[in-house]
Amino acid sequence: MDIRTTHRALLKRLLPGEEPGGLAVRQGQFHDVVMGADRVVCLPRSRAAAARLPERAAVLRALAGVDLGCRVPEPSAQGEAPGADGVPFLVLSRVPGEPLEARALDDARVAGAVAAQYATLLAGLDRAGRDAAVRAVLPRTPADRWRRFATSVRAELFALMSDGGRRRAERELSALDGLPHLTEAVVHGDLGAENVLWEWRDGLPHLTGVLDWDDVSLGDPAEDLAAVGAGHGHGLLERVLALGGRPDGGLATRIAAIRGTFALQQALYAARDGDEEELTDGLAEYR
Repeated sequence: MDIRTTHRALLKRLLPGEEPGGLAVRQGQFHDVVMGADRVVCLPRSRAAAARLPERAAVLRALAGVDLGCRVPEPSAQGEAPGADGVPFLVLSRVPGEPLEARALDDARVAGAVAAQYATLLAGLDRAGRDAAVRAVLPRTPADRWRRFATSVRAELFALMSDGGRRRAERELSALDGLPHLTEAVVHGDLGAENVLWEWRDGLPHLTGVLDWDDVSLGDPAEDLAAVGAGHGHGLLERVLALGGRPDGGLATRIAAIRGTFALQQALYAARDGDEEELTDGLAEYR
């Protein structure tokens, strides 16, 4: 049954004056998001996602005080619906804008404007990593993060793969060996194109906000750069890197290694959250 029907009473209370049946629903990996005019209601898709709601709210409050050059959703209410089911929820401000269509980057002026704004966003995340209030609430990427990830993929996903899929996964996992442990920058952790919103003004897109901060941590900015490349192509990634003025220091190697894990990350987290649709999608190239 449609989530707008099953949670109609809750939605009418949290979004007064709006008719739930006519609202748009955005399905993420961890939450269903019901879109009101100026607020959205996040409903976790699993018990694990529900348990993370308080931490998610605290992180968003901290990030709201940092200048990233765009908006971050701000929490306004959190709790559980009354009754036996006790449906958990988080209400956030709605960030205007839409994801950028891939063909928009065929225009060189548009691509240049988008790259410049990504570079500004990533520089803001670097600065936020030095903010004491932000560092106090964000988790740090564990030093053994990639080793534990590889172990988990082998233990939890290999049985679901073909022989060829396991060989491919082993190549991708081996590329993670020796990645340095970095925790100086704020890393969004899921900076895919669908989570970055834009509005068009005078023929150019303007970055309005970034959604879905569930995986944010203090870590390696190569992870977000890898996501930019995966979402918009290597050409735009090269523009962003050129504008960012970052010394390489092995950055290109780190970006390539981390990008190679994205499908495995999706599949692993989906398996743990019991999300069969996301699991099937993540393992599509490994079966």
